[in-house]
Amino acid sequence: MAGVLEHLAGNAVVGILVYQVVVVLLVASNALVLRRPARDLGGPTPRVSLLVPARNEARNVEACVRSLLAQTYPDLEILVLDDRSDDGTRELLAAERARHARLVVLYGAEPSDGWTGKSWACHQLALAATGEVLLFADADTVFEAPDAVTRIVRTLQASRADLLSGLPRQVLGTPGEALLVPMLYWSLLSFTPLAVQLLWRRAPFARAVGQLMAFRRTAYAAVGGHAAVRHSVVDDIGLARRVARAGLACRLMDATSLVSCRMYRSGREAAAGFAKNLFAAFDHALLPYLFVWGWLGFAVLEPISMGLLHVAFPATVPLEPGLLIATVALSLAHWGLVLARSRLPIWLALLYPVSMLAFLTVAVRSLVDSLLHRTTWKGRPVTRRPTRST
Repeated sequence: MAGVLEHLAGNAVVGILVYQVVVVLLVASNALVLRRPARDLGGPTPRVSLLVPARNEARNVEACVRSLLAQTYPDLEILVLDDRSDDGTRELLAAERARHARLVVLYGAEPSDGWTGKSWACHQLALAATGEVLLFADADTVFEAPDAVTRIVRTLQASRADLLSGLPRQVLGTPGEALLVPMLYWSLLSFTPLAVQLLWRRAPFARAVGQLMAFRRTAYAAVGGHAAVRHSVVDDIGLARRVARAGLACRLMDATSLVSCRMYRSGREAAAGFAKNLFAAFDHALLPYLFVWGWLGFAVLEPISMGLLHVAFPATVPLEPGLLIATVALSLAHWGLVLARSRLPIWLALLYPVSMLAFLTVAVRSLVDSLLHRTTWKGRPVTRRPTRST
């Protein structure tokens, strides 16, 4: 036992330190590569269809729609689909439609067999759209800048992207949200080498954020649109992967100055939302899922645990203080860089062990819910895909 503790307090911490150096360098690289919104320097203005699926979004949809109607882009159609809501969303949309003739409100059918609700709603929106650019946004987003659509289109053109996904500024209203929601950008910026995607279009780690996705219509059709990911609860990742596999350009942009989003209204909601998506994001591959979350938990929590044990039992758990300080400092730098680049409160970096513990709990819940066929979202059961070993 003493030998194991000595190894964990020595070689294991050194290994984690090396891992952290690599990740911090990757985060710094991504912070530089993540594309800033382009300025409007004039040029072609293709017709844009701004497409918003809305199911039970009564607390969000008014602010979202009004921000869309305030956009100054010259050739813009705005389509919002009420996905059979039962919370007053339909009535709110009808009232906005009565005030603004520009707003087109669609009423969705129940999902066909084999479709998830959001993919089915987006599919119906795409069929009704007439634009050369299909800009999908969630109903909990707010386009803060009147020229947001213009700058998204200019960035799509400047980057020569076929799919441009934006990272909105995440609004954190409760302590539970503050612990869980930043993990979305932490995982994305820590483990997606964006520089490689600039050189290798078919990179297998293409990513998108479903809150904001701009497709060239030709690219959307080429990859099969939402029909091609009809089964997936992570349609954004599925579409990004299909774009990459087709040899088309998938890019990420920093949209924090243009669009905001409050994904959830409590820690409980955030946990349920991430639990729905987390195992699915690994394509229900059990061993990679267990390895990744096991390693991340170990890398974050092991140095702190060894430090506490060293304080309690210094003779049994010998630990070089400088090594522990360097490990914790790199963890703080890692989280601080992600939070700063995402325009989130940097002081949240101090809570990184608590965030990791909370998210590990969500990861376990995601796996258990999937295996027990009890995953639901907004009142609908989520179809479980078969679990794979790898």
